[in-house]
Amino acid sequence: MSDFIPPTPQPEAIPPTPAPQKKKKSAWFWLAVIGIPVLVLVGTFTGLVVYVAHSFNSTDADDASLKLSSSQQIGVIEINGLILSADTINRQLRQFNDDSSIKAIVLRINSPGGVAAPSQEIFHQVLQIRDQHKKPVVASIETVGASGAYYIASACDKIYANQASVVGSIGVILEWTNYGALLQWAHLKPVRLQAGELKDAGDPTRDMTPAEQAYLQTLVDNMHQQFIHDVAIGRHVDTAKIKPLADGRVWTGDQALPLGLIDSLGGQRDAIMDTAKQVGIKGEPSIKKPAKPRRGLVAILNGTDDESSDDLLHFSPTKLLDQSPGFYFLWK
Repeated sequence: MSDFIPPTPQPEAIPPTPAPQKKKKSAWFWLAVIGIPVLVLVGTFTGLVVYVAHSFNSTDADDASLKLSSSQQIGVIEINGLILSADTINRQLRQFNDDSSIKAIVLRINSPGGVAAPSQEIFHQVLQIRDQHKKPVVASIETVGASGAYYIASACDKIYANQASVVGSIGVILEWTNYGALLQWAHLKPVRLQAGELKDAGDPTRDMTPAEQAYLQTLVDNMHQQFIHDVAIGRHVDTAKIKPLADGRVWTGDQALPLGLIDSLGGQRDAIMDTAKQVGIKGEPSIKKPAKPRRGLVAILNGTDDESSDDLLHFSPTKLLDQSPGFYFLWK
């Protein structure tokens, strides 16, 4: 009988373990990943648009609140910083002069002066309102009211200043930068054709000749005489009283009062309250200020109110050397 060897039982095959499946992201996950950045961008853009629109159309808060007030208003116009143009200030002066609800105008001045001609233009605009239209115009000097700024103030009916305010500087300055040595260092040479010996007087690439210096001094002296004459007209005094004070120096408000350069010591509120009483306004007067200027996007991003700030987009390095002589009623 043959030996029977049963077959060895084979182990049962173990089925392979299925690979774990990745869990699908929920719709809320994708909504958060995509939606939140989109909402942030939309919110930022909307805020910028609203801010720009508000900057374009907003007016001073005082101005907005005064629309509901009576016709007993004092107009306040600010003259701040260097005086480079007369356009904005003169436009505001004309608007307030034509507004029958404004009984008087206060110029709030904090400026060392600036370019001669614009200062003179504002002076004549103030003088015209004061003398021809008979609407009182009062100057209130804050920290500085010097040179061209004092030129403007002298056209007002009355000048207020604080005891420590700086006023005066009745003088003229002509200045430019001589960069001839810089051009020589850079091996640059200016080329020009001209007719007339004094056509290029004040050329910033070289020193002046004696004839040019004498010629330019006559211009400065003439403008100085205009300054003295106009201050005397504005202050209702003879030029002989102004000439000794017209050597370019400044005084504190405390010193300026006995010299007749200002009329009263006091701040802006003193000027407003006294002026309101003068024009028959009883109690607390309403204050009206000009609408804020429209600003470009560059000015907004720079945090400035200067409409010319947009020119930064078109800046050219050649402007650094474009400096012709400038005449200034400026305290430095």
